[in-house]
Amino acid sequence: MKVAPKVILLFRDPTGFGTAIFEALQPNPKSNLQKRQESLDLSLQRYGIKDQKVSVEVVHFLNGVNLEVSLLLLENYEPPTLACALNEVLALLVGDGLSNMPTIVAPFVVAATKLKMENRTSVAVDSISVYGLQVGASSDLTKALCTNLQSPPPSLQIFNEQLACLLQLVRVLKMPTFVIIGKKGQNLHRKTSEEDHEVIHEIGQHLASFSSLSFSGEKIAWDATKSSKETQEPWRALYG
Repeated sequence: MKVAPKVILLFRDPTGFGTAIFEALQPNPKSNLQKRQESLDLSLQRYGIKDQKVSVEVVHFLNGVNLEVSLLLLENYEPPTLACALNEVLALLVGDGLSNMPTIVAPFVVAATKLKMENRTSVAVDSISVYGLQVGASSDLTKALCTNLQSPPPSLQIFNEQLACLLQLVRVLKMPTFVIIGKKGQNLHRKTSEEDHEVIHEIGQHLASFSSLSFSGEKIAWDATKSSKETQEPWRALYG
């Protein structure tokens, strides 16, 4: 599959964040971009997985015949299938080699409880809601994004399976990648706060800024509480 030089990689996570961003990014009304959609089903048989395939929704935005940006939305997979599925998608993006390798931009929203930081002495660090992290090889796009987003402190640890898997694989493949990490509220059992929506809008604006797309924030209907029960440890279900 041929993709644009800029690829936005999203996951259909239980909170609906990936799907919301996927649907909210649209052609800028002032541009000549056209939209083309397709879907992929990739086999996992070489990993010994015969009863499951990798399902990916793809939207390409074209300026004439030229691909400007591609959006990929992966289904939600659990380890160890997650690593196999993501490896297949990244292998598809690598294509023939380094000469035409696209730059991946992958946004995530992570609960504050999943972000661990040592020596938390700076109030300014705690107040930052969106970080940017360059991984793998660098490109003009990753360098530009680095100037717009603050890097996380070296001590920051992120406990997120999808993000951890992506970081590991792009480092091995040496793919130019930029990860945008948004921090949402610590209380997973309250309704989605205004601050959480602001984080999503900030991420959306960063994605639109380099892609000639517009971010339709009014289409966002993301609810962080949707996954509060789904993401609990299985043993908690025994205790109601």
